[in-house]
Amino acid sequence: ASLPYSPTYCVRVSALTDDFSLSPPLLLRLQTFTAWCNSHLRKAGTQIENIEEDFRDGLKLMLLLEVISGERLAKPERGKMRVHKISNVNKALDFIASKGVKLVSIGAEEIVDGNAKMTLGMIWTIILRFAIQDISVEETSAKEGLLLWCQRKTAPYKNVNIQNFHISWKDGLGFCALIHRHRPELIDYGKLRKDDPMTNLNTAFDVAEKYLDIPKMLDAEDIISTLRPDEKAVMTYVSCYYHAFSGKQKAETAANRICKVLAVNQENEQLMEDYEKLATDLLEWIRRTIPWLENRLPENTMQAMQQKLEDFRDYRRLHKPPKVQEKCQLEINFNTLQTKLRLSNRPAFMPSEGKMVSDINNAWGNLEGAEKGYEEWLLNEIRRLERLDHLAEKFRQKAAIHEAWTEGKEEMLQKRDYETASLSEIKALLKKHEAFESDLAAHQDRVEQIAAIAQELNELDYYDSPSVNARCQRICDQWDALGALTQKRSEALQRTEKLLETIDQLYLEFAKRAAPFNNWMEGAMEDLQDTFIVHTIEEIQGLSTAHEQFKATLPEADKERQAILGIHNEIAKIVQTYHVNMAGTNPYTTINPQEINAKWDKVRQLVPQRDQALIEEHARQQNNERLRRQFANQANVIGPWIQTKMEEIGRISIEMHGTLEDQLTHLRQYEKSIVNYKPKIDQLEGDHQLIQEALIFDNKHTNYTMEHIRVGWEQLLTTIARTINEIENQILTRDAKGISQEQLNEFRASFNHFDRDHSGTLGAEEFKACLISLGFDIANDAQGENEFSRIMSIVDPNRMGIVTFQAFIDFMSRETADTDTADQVMASFKVLAGDKNYILADELRRELPPDQAEYCIARMAPYTGPDGVPGALDYMSFSTALYGESDL
Repeated sequence: ASLPYSPTYCVRVSALTDDFSLSPPLLLRLQTFTAWCNSHLRKAGTQIENIEEDFRDGLKLMLLLEVISGERLAKPERGKMRVHKISNVNKALDFIASKGVKLVSIGAEEIVDGNAKMTLGMIWTIILRFAIQDISVEETSAKEGLLLWCQRKTAPYKNVNIQNFHISWKDGLGFCALIHRHRPELIDYGKLRKDDPMTNLNTAFDVAEKYLDIPKMLDAEDIISTLRPDEKAVMTYVSCYYHAFSGKQKAETAANRICKVLAVNQENEQLMEDYEKLATDLLEWIRRTIPWLENRLPENTMQAMQQKLEDFRDYRRLHKPPKVQEKCQLEINFNTLQTKLRLSNRPAFMPSEGKMVSDINNAWGNLEGAEKGYEEWLLNEIRRLERLDHLAEKFRQKAAIHEAWTEGKEEMLQKRDYETASLSEIKALLKKHEAFESDLAAHQDRVEQIAAIAQELNELDYYDSPSVNARCQRICDQWDALGALTQKRSEALQRTEKLLETIDQLYLEFAKRAAPFNNWMEGAMEDLQDTFIVHTIEEIQGLSTAHEQFKATLPEADKERQAILGIHNEIAKIVQTYHVNMAGTNPYTTINPQEINAKWDKVRQLVPQRDQALIEEHARQQNNERLRRQFANQANVIGPWIQTKMEEIGRISIEMHGTLEDQLTHLRQYEKSIVNYKPKIDQLEGDHQLIQEALIFDNKHTNYTMEHIRVGWEQLLTTIARTINEIENQILTRDAKGISQEQLNEFRASFNHFDRDHSGTLGAEEFKACLISLGFDIANDAQGENEFSRIMSIVDPNRMGIVTFQAFIDFMSRETADTDTADQVMASFKVLAGDKNYILADELRRELPPDQAEYCIARMAPYTGPDGVPGALDYMSFSTALYGESDL
């Protein structure tokens, strides 16, 4: 039975007597307790072999209590007498009782006498007090605390469910899980199997002994062979796991405490080093910066002083702010360090000499004093240079504007462009020169301002006065040169203008007379070279009359040509007399005397060529008229003849004179007479070819064209052939369907009656009326419409909306005659097959003509019915295919 565990452990003799019967669990417990005792006695350099014998003198019992409690017991008795042994055991029992354990029915005499049950009960009491009592998880008792610790540590592992200290540990996975949870490198838990407890237990026991210093207190075979392992033995062994791993945790805690103390010390040392380095760097920067701020050497230019000001701004904006931050951070670090040292009971930090916070503040004050004086000096110096730079910049701007204005002006005034200019260009040059003279006068004031500014800069002793004076002198010299060149160019322009005005008047008169004369010559050349297209004699006669009228105007035109050339000669005389350089041409026209003479010669050459062309065209038009009349005489005869024959054939196909054979004979005679007329068509084709070669496109003598004749002739041949074919098909239908001649005549009469436009076809409504007239019952309701739609799908399968006479005859023959069906053909084949559902090739060859028998054999599919024989043929599918009810 399980013993209740409480802060004071009470062991009853009766309970112990029941627990420690000589059984396998008792032996397992004895083995476990012995191993547990030796694990502690080994630390004192001794061990036991027989637990009830070795504890009888009380010496090793007292030694065990000293090892596990860490306390000294009363001095033991070394004698061999029984009283000495009882005294030692009582001292051990008194020590146990002093630890809050209430011993019931356990006396020193039983221990000395070697009572195994009492001895084991005492050892269990020691284990409970010193190995298990201190185990507590969430305020539970020792046993429950140890069990809860095992459950929490093994919770993540599969196939491990710790509910007690006996059967829950039999498969060994619980021990392995505890080891793997704390030391995963010792066991490959993934390779363990629940069905191999021997391996699992031995693995855990071996690893615990080798790496965790936990002796083998249990035996794997005993645990497996025992139905319910001893609970106290298992608890004792598991408690060793708890103490082994909790001891490791205490060592880690101690190491962490040491690391924390060292980390604080290292952090303080690092802060000291950082302060020293930051203070050194900051003082060095101040030492380098103060001389730069105390430099007062002035510059000659505003740009150099502005650069100094920009450098000072960079110092204020970029360089100084980080140093201000460093100074602030230095003070913060110093205060933080002192606070940390004070809190950790360390002595205060004393920086190196000259690097105290006060030393840095003094150096910083010197820096700011130099900085303030440097800024005031910069601003005063800039204001001084600003006035000089303003005057110098004003001089440069005005000088640059003047130089930009004068650039190219001398070259422009020295140009002799007026020598090759036209009158309009001369006038433009004069206007331009007058504008330049006005501009020149306006710039006089700027030149005077430039000279005055240069004088002022000299008086103020400007550092770059030599270059200012040289530039001012160049501007004044150039200004005098421009004035002289301006006067000289003005005189040359006025002289040239007078000469060109006279020549311009002559140019204008030449242009006014040359332009219309040139247009007349160009029009004359265009008319003389124009390719005329005429189609009648009247048109060519009109062209000849107009040409004669043109030739009568040539003498007067030649007089105008001579007058125009005289104006040009006068211009040349003026140019030669006054040595005018005429680089350009007449500004009013592009026409020149050479062009006028060339065009006049061309007109004189084209006149006789036009005469010859008109004569030749007159002769060609006479020949074309003859060809027109020749074609018209034949076409006016052939066209009406074709129309007459078409009408006669139409009447023959509609009228019902005689039998179908008589109508067929009559039509074939017509066909023969039409074919005999072909030579006349061929002759007309020859005349048409001559007309085409002569490029004759109209003929007022006839309304017939060759295309009309061809189309009419082809329609005539097609109509006679189609009509003959229709009569032949009617004869075939009559003979095949057994229709009488009277029925055919009736069908034709009804069809012709409703074919009101004589087109040879009936529309849907005409066809419907025709059927009703022949006795078909087509009601004006949905059923009647469906029936008529079915009939239309038969006679008009292509949905053209019309019914031909042949389709009408086919439909009527099917409706009135007795026709064969697929069922009748199948019945006939069944007779030949001897009432079988299939037929053999030999039977077909015996009953049918050879060619028809082979036709059937080649197209009949093999018979696949259950009653078939080799070579059987399916005559049923063949019969339905003959009538389009299936694929043949």
